[in-house]
Amino acid sequence: MKYVTCVLALLALAVAPLAFAADEEVKSGLAVGKAIGAFDVVKCAGALEDGVKVGDQLCYRCKYGGRPMVMVFSRNADKSLAQLMGKLDDVVGKNSDKQLKAFINIVGEDREKLEQVAKTFGKESKNVPVVVPVEFESGPKDYGVNPKVETTVIIAKGGKVVANHALDKDGLTEKAIGKILEDVDGKLLK
Repeated sequence: MKYVTCVLALLALAVAPLAFAADEEVKSGLAVGKAIGAFDVVKCAGALEDGVKVGDQLCYRCKYGGRPMVMVFSRNADKSLAQLMGKLDDVVGKNSDKQLKAFINIVGEDREKLEQVAKTFGKESKNVPVVVPVEFESGPKDYGVNPKVETTVIIAKGGKVVANHALDKDGLTEKAIGKILEDVDGKLLK
């Protein structure tokens, strides 16, 4: 009986840190209330009528100023990101009167490969540019994008963060996209 009690106690001690880790919120990107800073990117695709040529280097954050905007930083240009891009493309197009803007940053380790991926990935986007940041590994250092997080979505208005979504691998689900769009609607468009 003593042996079983010892084993159960050791098992409980081993599992306890995992329970606490699961409850911890994943953090990535600027916190709500923080100012969004300038950072340069290279436009690779999308938003063909925004006055910026593919291959141009610029600061979209600066171009958009204090307008309501959604900045996405992603390490994986997969079908989930394509779904988010499609939804953002629609909502940006429908809310041009409110000057809603968005852009998707493809981040990772190989700049040339990232640019190729971004060119292919963003060719269907009408309203949302797809870019590679000059600081391509995780985006601008002062934004605090967590290199272990797959997708970070920063929602800003008036130059300040109003919402932030940090999503691990496979975290960009339909439910997560719904929450992002709820924040866009409730915090940017109302």
